[in-house]
Amino acid sequence: MELAQVRLLVSDFRACYRFYAEVLGLKPQSGATDGPYEKFSPATGSAGIALQDRAMMAQVLGELGDSATGHRSLVVLRVDDLDAYCAAIVSRGASLLHDPVPLTDRMRVAYLKDPEGNLVELQEWLLLRG
Repeated sequence: MELAQVRLLVSDFRACYRFYAEVLGLKPQSGATDGPYEKFSPATGSAGIALQDRAMMAQVLGELGDSATGHRSLVVLRVDDLDAYCAAIVSRGASLLHDPVPLTDRMRVAYLKDPEGNLVELQEWLLLRG
């Protein structure tokens, strides 16, 4: 398993994009100023931080509000075989919020919560970035 990123769920995507890109000076991956997703990287290192539009996640999970009264972050873990990993963690007591489904043409995802209610996304990359 590899920690892919820490993702912040945001309501004002444009303002947060500007903050991370222009104020903090992190490099945006695609330039998607209107979202719903953007990853930012520091000048050195492989880890990054990402913004995710809160409304998009509310639609996917059917439970997040448009305001930041609930979940504010999303831990993302990349696994090689999403179905096998989900079966293994369910057998150890995990409860999935969302079974594995395609999120984009590049990845499949599943969701669960930790004991404190923090969201965890498990992702399997189908196509690697070129």
